[in-house]
Amino acid sequence: MKSELPEPPEHPKSIVFLGTPEAAVPSLRKLVEAGFEIPLVVTMPDRRRSRRSAPTATAVKQAASELGLRVSENAAEALEVGADCGVVVAFGQLISEEILSKLPMINVHFSLLPKWRGAAPVERAILAGDETTGVCIMRVDVDLDTGPIYSSHEAVIGDDVTAPELTKELAEIGANELVSSLRRGLVDPSPQLGTPSLAKKITRSDLKLDWRLPAVQLNRFIRVGGAWTTNDSSVLKVHSARVVSGEGSPGALENDLVATGSDLLQLLVVQPEGKNRLAARDWINGARLGSHPRLGL
Repeated sequence: MKSELPEPPEHPKSIVFLGTPEAAVPSLRKLVEAGFEIPLVVTMPDRRRSRRSAPTATAVKQAASELGLRVSENAAEALEVGADCGVVVAFGQLISEEILSKLPMINVHFSLLPKWRGAAPVERAILAGDETTGVCIMRVDVDLDTGPIYSSHEAVIGDDVTAPELTKELAEIGANELVSSLRRGLVDPSPQLGTPSLAKKITRSDLKLDWRLPAVQLNRFIRVGGAWTTNDSSVLKVHSARVVSGEGSPGALENDLVATGSDLLQLLVVQPEGKNRLAARDWINGARLGSHPRLGL
């Protein structure tokens, strides 16, 4: 049986901020601009982008340093600064029940809960072909993204919007909604209603293009980022494409058009294995594709 967690105060003044990627930075900056005291920022450890590169600070750590805020990589230190509550935005790990039992927290989540609980709500919304998504300001519970909601804001998912573009938009909406909720007061949150869905983390295998699928569905994988196929035995990343009318044998490549299960996909920007990204037509003109090239074999 889960223990009862403390409620955040109606008008918290001192806030510990927990976040990691660029999408969390607008909320941190908005809190500072709005005059909230931020005694501590907690973020994930520095990471190497490649084996040979030096460790790189997270986007939140860099922003916090610019703002003159104290930074830690240990979430337990949130209990040591006398804050009224914590604000979590894409932190990257679950907050332990031990910490939540002593410091109430709220979360800026990039979906309209209970839809797309979990690590990849933006990507899953695009892959599902959702027409709308949004942001929820919710109380953090022990279970993943199950807490009650203080406020929400809906946003339209454009037909061609990419996951990075949509994430940036939701980050700005979330930052504004966060400050508005704190100013109105954290009272009477509403329970989540509807059927939950889980936004599992996207893996590389999820993003392999299966040319038997319809072009519109394949383009969603490309819009998420990291989509790939193969040309002979080499990996070919597809960074940008568009759906055009037509038909053919799935995977067959003619000029810059790939046949799919329904319609064609026009390749716009690709990246051959071990090389930089380039216009698809430039790749085709320089590659030795043979007389009847086919992708994904």
